[in-house]
Amino acid sequence: MNSMDKINAFRNERGWHHNSKEKDLAISISLEASELLELFQWLDNEEALKQTERLEEELADVLIYSYTLADKLGFDIDDIIEKKLVKNAIKYPVK
Repeated sequence: MNSMDKINAFRNERGWHHNSKEKDLAISISLEASELLELFQWLDNEEALKQTERLEEELADVLIYSYTLADKLGFDIDDIIEKKLVKNAIKYPVK
């Protein structure tokens, strides 16, 4: 079972699939990203990085919502990342 299957199974077992509107998922990504950012607020980088478990949890939340939104939109994650990397390579060529 891949990550998306596990995420969907977790969601479906709890009856949360009705709460997975695209707008709500996009908002949730932003909120969880803010919680990740909050772990760095007022700390220097080294101090913030000591919060390994909390960093993992908040990053996982961002990724779970991102995967869920991609799935809801019918996007293949590897494909959209590959396309973006190609665009970035054109926009930011190696000098």
